[in-house]
Amino acid sequence: MSLQSQTLTVWSKVCFAIGGAPYQITGSALGFFLQIFLLDVALLDPLNASVILFVGRAWDAVTDPTVGFLVSRTPWTRHGRMMPWILISTTPAVLCYFLIWVVPPIEQGKMWWYLLFYCLFQTLQTCFHVPYSALTMFISTEQKERDSATAYRMTVEVLGTVVGTAIQGQIVGMANIPCINSTSLTNSSHHSMHGNNSQILLDSKRRAYMIASAVISLICVLCAVVLFFGVTEQDSDGLKAQKHVSFRRGLRLVMSHGPYVKLVLAFLFTSLAFMLMEGNFALFIKYTLGFREDFQNILLVIMLSATLTIPMWQWFLCRFGKKTAVYIGITWAVPFMIVVVCVNSNLFVSYIVSVAAGASVAAAFLLPWSMLPDVVDDFKVQNPTSQGHEAIFYSFYVFFTKFASGVSLGVSTLALSFAGYVPGVCVQSDSVNLTLKMLVSAAPVSLIALGLLVFKTYPINEERRQYNNKQLQLLLLQ
Repeated sequence: MSLQSQTLTVWSKVCFAIGGAPYQITGSALGFFLQIFLLDVALLDPLNASVILFVGRAWDAVTDPTVGFLVSRTPWTRHGRMMPWILISTTPAVLCYFLIWVVPPIEQGKMWWYLLFYCLFQTLQTCFHVPYSALTMFISTEQKERDSATAYRMTVEVLGTVVGTAIQGQIVGMANIPCINSTSLTNSSHHSMHGNNSQILLDSKRRAYMIASAVISLICVLCAVVLFFGVTEQDSDGLKAQKHVSFRRGLRLVMSHGPYVKLVLAFLFTSLAFMLMEGNFALFIKYTLGFREDFQNILLVIMLSATLTIPMWQWFLCRFGKKTAVYIGITWAVPFMIVVVCVNSNLFVSYIVSVAAGASVAAAFLLPWSMLPDVVDDFKVQNPTSQGHEAIFYSFYVFFTKFASGVSLGVSTLALSFAGYVPGVCVQSDSVNLTLKMLVSAAPVSLIALGLLVFKTYPINEERRQYNNKQLQLLLLQ
């Protein structure tokens, strides 16, 4: 029996795409709001917050190749090899996600509370996302069908970032805490901050974060159910009976494949650029631009713009090729990253920049996941006797992007600490504002340039993709 290659139904593509929403919904909420939650709501010291963000993401990165290896060795069941992982990990993952946004009634152990549940959530999320990502290779053998399903997925995932940003931002935005009118907290002002009235407002803010996390958790469960019942995982009899290879051998095979290494390295730098901007943009809007009441709306506009432009990028990569789409799509953000820090605070300009920057965010979402299957196909053609490593390919890509995220969050929070960031004040110092400008503009632009230089050496063009597709079809007929 050969892997089915007929055209996928729209319903199958939609159900597959919906399965990617939980990762992006929770990821956008954590990416845009966790740093500001830890600093201004949980009232953690910036140094402790940086430890939580860096260690949590570094731990998350380490679990990806481990889970990828375990998935590759998982025996087939009547539901497939990927689906059981997705089903079992969903409930404990959303529980840990909810507890991340709870402020415990303790002071000394708060840092350990957030570190524990952040690490647990990231581990369980990995158990969901790695097999889900690898599932792309098991819904069809046709490159065109996988690319189409990936476009559906990216559209829903970017929509997921809109949902996460909207739910978290709008619910939390209804419970704003008055800021302190001084950049330095004296003993009396600090005492006033924790007075009865301020404490009531702070408790209201904390409840808002818990309500938002509960809503997001429920949505994530519903998406996992749709994926499980709406998508059929397929594979050939030969793969079901394949011989397992050791983790070391699998890693060596994957990491010795040149196109994969170049693709991952290029997107590592570009992903780090967008993660730096994402992790610090809320603080930049709130403090440097001074739009305390509008920052959640600006973030929402970025994600809405990204959602609407995903189909455009899918058409563009089909028409002009994926490498061209990378050059145009990723560099599109550069002038807007520069404009947003050079133009004086202007709300209208900020919204215009947000709409334009969203188009580049869409390209950054779509292109890596659209190109990874091409690399896996290339590996299969060059190594016809070594199959079944899809989960390892996907898990190591996720490993590097998550490691980049951990570095970006940890370093940026630590940089703000050294710059003199003070939680809860209306106006930060000039050094903090300068640091935020560097984190959302200069550093991302430099990383994008570096990533595109690496990408120039990426060898899989449209001709090689078509050749690989023909060779795989011949292998299936043997």
